Amino acid sequence: MFNTQVGDFSREEFMSSGHNACAGCGPALAVRFLMKAMGPRVVVVITASCWSIISGVVPLRSLETVVMHCPFPSAAATGSGVKKGLEALGDLQTQVVVLAGDGGTFDIGLQGLSGAAERNEDILFVCYDNEAYMNTGMQKSSATPYGSRSTTTPDPMLKTNPKKDIMKIMAAHRIPYAATATIAFPEDLISKFKRALETKGLRFLHLFTPCPQGWGSPTDKTVELSRLAVMTRLFPLIEVEDGEKYTINYLPEEHVPIEKYLNPQRRFRSLDQEEVALIQEQVNRDWEKMCKLTAQ
Repeated sequence: MFNTQVGDFSREEFMSSGHNACAGCGPALAVRFLMKAMGPRVVVVITASCWSIISGVVPLRSLETVVMHCPFPSAAATGSGVKKGLEALGDLQTQVVVLAGDGGTFDIGLQGLSGAAERNEDILFVCYDNEAYMNTGMQKSSATPYGSRSTTTPDPMLKTNPKKDIMKIMAAHRIPYAATATIAFPEDLISKFKRALETKGLRFLHLFTPCPQGWGSPTDKTVELSRLAVMTRLFPLIEVEDGEKYTINYLPEEHVPIEKYLNPQRRFRSLDQEEVALIQEQVNRDWEKMCKLTAQ
């Protein structure tokens, strides 16, 4: 391992190759960047999710740090307890990072996350969002977008309600720091990890991480889809401080139509032009609202 810096990137690796992730796995790429930002002095709490499989078991584990697995609904509570235990031992340096998918964040883990946020526990909660319960059979979650096909919303019974706005929920808790990031913009992603690690209290990172298996997208299009989500303004790169100060970190120079993002994914193949137009209108409205928040 090396300590040489290349821009904001360390050459040192804390995630091993040969792990159990699928080809083109967005969450695997995201956590690799996360580990580069964190270094070895960290406890990673992983709830039931794709990463509970990717992380592996001894002697085949893929993360070069302490890992603790926990039940589905208890990620934030477990992370809070680990942090309190470290503090009781006099260890004020080790970071506690909770790693959960959208199921363990938007749905099953939301109650525990809300409680930890209300108490302002000193942990970093990282949600890698692949927009469904991918590890257990690609069932829809409340992070699954409108018009998406899943094993529980098969064609023609596509999901008819919109994706839950988890950033607004976390902002409502007035936590010190929340941010969105994606693997297509690694410098932005790592800088937000580092800022989160330097902040006290509960910090929340929402990572957009495509899943080729669940989305029906080519395995070599993961980074491209991540970039298109930002370029179409579907997934803005933002920071929220204390629930009030909003910052847009990247302003797309051109307006990329939402079709560019939807078309490579089989999960959206059943949408007609009218439904695509509805999605575009919603994206436009959400972007306008975000711009107004940043102008306050």
